[in-house]
Amino acid sequence: MEALGWQAWITLAAIAAMVVALVREVARPDLIFLGTLGLLLLTGVLTPQEAFAGFSNPAVLTIAALFVVAAGLQRTEALAFVDRLLFPQRPSTARAVFRIMVPVSALSAFLNNTPIVAMLMPRVQQWAARHNLAPSKLLIPLSYAAIVGGMITLIGTSTNLVISGLMIQAGLPGLRLFDLTWVGLPVAVAVILFFTLLGHRLLPDRRREQGDFEEGLRECLFELRVTPAGTLEGKTVEEAGLRALGEAYLVHIRRSGRVIPAAPEQVLQGGDVLTFVGSARMIEQLLERDGLERALPSVEENATQTLPLFEAVVAPSSTLVGKTLREVQFREQYGGVVLGIQRQGQRIVGSLGRIPIEAGDLLLIEARNGFDRRWNARRDEFYLVAPRSPERPRPRPRHAPVALAIFAGMVLLAALGWVPLVTAAFAAALGMVLTRCLSGREARQALDLQVLVVIAAALGIGQAVDRSGLAAALGHGLVAMTADLGPVAALAVLYLVTMALTELFTNNAAAALMLPVALAVAGELGLEPRAFAITVAVAASASFLTPIGYQTNLMVMSAGGYRFRDYLKAGTPVAALVFAVGLTMIAWIWL
Repeated sequence: MEALGWQAWITLAAIAAMVVALVREVARPDLIFLGTLGLLLLTGVLTPQEAFAGFSNPAVLTIAALFVVAAGLQRTEALAFVDRLLFPQRPSTARAVFRIMVPVSALSAFLNNTPIVAMLMPRVQQWAARHNLAPSKLLIPLSYAAIVGGMITLIGTSTNLVISGLMIQAGLPGLRLFDLTWVGLPVAVAVILFFTLLGHRLLPDRRREQGDFEEGLRECLFELRVTPAGTLEGKTVEEAGLRALGEAYLVHIRRSGRVIPAAPEQVLQGGDVLTFVGSARMIEQLLERDGLERALPSVEENATQTLPLFEAVVAPSSTLVGKTLREVQFREQYGGVVLGIQRQGQRIVGSLGRIPIEAGDLLLIEARNGFDRRWNARRDEFYLVAPRSPERPRPRPRHAPVALAIFAGMVLLAALGWVPLVTAAFAAALGMVLTRCLSGREARQALDLQVLVVIAAALGIGQAVDRSGLAAALGHGLVAMTADLGPVAALAVLYLVTMALTELFTNNAAAALMLPVALAVAGELGLEPRAFAITVAVAASASFLTPIGYQTNLMVMSAGGYRFRDYLKAGTPVAALVFAVGLTMIAWIWL
C-alpha cells in the first residue's frame, strides 16, 4: 500500500467510512452513497463528468425501465397462471419446495425478483395455511429461488446490468443476455435440488407462531353489501355460497332498516347489508367475489386503488368511547373507514355504525398512507395504530395478454441483438403505459429511486476505485497472494471478498466496487476479463447468510417468523454450493 497515491488513500478512507456508516445505519443508503460520492468529487479524486457518469449509464436506465415492465406485469396479473404451477395437489413440504422454486427461478431470470417475491409471498402463505404446512419451510426457498434465478440472464437482476455497464465503461464488450446462463442455470438447479432433498429440513417449523401472528382480528364484526343488479341478487344465502365460509359466518341481513335472519333459504336483494363475524382476512376474500361490495364508500375517490388497512386500539381517553361511528362521523373526523370491530373477550352484535365503541376495541380501518404516522402521535385517541395490509392497485386482467406480448417482445429483441437492451427495455416500459397496462402515475411509483440512486452513485465510486489506482494495487496484491495457487485461487478470493461485501451492505455496491479490482486482476494475469466479471456478478448476488444482504431475504423475514440464525443455518450450505458450482463452471468455460 505504500506505493499508493493520495487519491487512492482518500478513496480507501471514503469507502471505509461508507461501510461503517452503512453497517451502523447512520442514514439511508442512498444518502450515504451520495455523501461518499460528494466527498470524492470535492477532494478532486473524481471530475464531475466521472462522478455523475453513473446517472446516465445505460445500466441504470435499463434497470429503471425494467421496474416499469415488472409493474405492468404485476398490475395486469399477467403471471397469475403461475399459481397452477406453484402448488401441488398432493401437498408435502419437499414437493411444495420444488414446485415453488422452479417457476420462481425461471421468472426471476427475466424479471426483477423483488416484485416476484412480493406477488407470490401471500399466495404461498395462504396455500401453506390451507394445507397445514409451515410457511417458514417455504419462504426462504422462495427468496433463494428468486436470487439464483437472477443469476441466469443479464436482466435477471440489476447487479448483472451494473457489471455489464461497468465493462462497457472500461472499454470492454458488455455481457450478452445469456452469457451468465452457463453459470446461473447449473447454480439454480443445484440449489433447487438441495432444498428439495435436504435444505427444507434445516428450516424451522413455526406454524404456531405464524398462526398467532396472522390471525389478528379473529372475532371481528364487519359488513358488506349486495351489489344492486349484481350476480348475487335473487340468489339464496346458500346459492350465493355464504354459508360455509370457514373463518367467518353470516349473522344477519339488514334491509330497509329491518334485521332479517340469515337463513339458508333467504333470498338476497340488491342493497342488502350483510353482517359477518369472523376473521378480518375474510373481508378481502369476500370483496373479491362478484356481487359483493363494501357497505361504506371508500375514503379514496379513485376506484383503481385499494387503500391500505390499519389496526387501531381505542384508548380510554378517546372521543370515540361511548359513541357510535355514525355519531362521531368517523370518516370525516379521522380520515378513514372502519371495516370491522373486535372486542376482547366479547362477541359484538348489531349494526357496525350503531355499536357504541369501548376502550380497548380493535378497529380495522381503511385509510390513506400515513394514517398510522398521524394517529400514533395521538395517544389520547389510540394506544397503537399498526399497518395490516399495504395499498395496492386493482388488477387489470384484461390487459394481461398485451403485457405478456410486450414483455416477450422485449426479451426477443434483446436476445436476438436487434436493438440494445436499454432500447428494448425502454420501449417495453413505454408500451406498458401507452397500452394502459398501468398508468403514468403507477409507472412513476414503480421506479425505486433509492435503488437507482445507490446504483448510480456506486458506479461513480467504482470509477474512483479504478482511476485512483486503488483497483490496480488491490488486484496486484490479490495476484501476489495467490501466485503459487493459480488463477482459480484468484477467482476464489475475489468471489469471497465480493460476497462478504454483499452481506455487509448491498449487492450493487459490492459489484461496482469489486469489478475494477477484478478487471485489474484479469489484466495482470492475462486472462479473459469476462471470467472475472461473471465471478463478481455471481458473488454479488450470492447473499444467503443474512437477511440484510438482499431485499427479498428481508421481505420474507417477518412473514416466515425467521430469526437471524435461520438464514445462517440454511444459507451456509447454499453459499458453499453456489461457490463450488459457480467457480467450477467459470473455470471450465473461460479459463
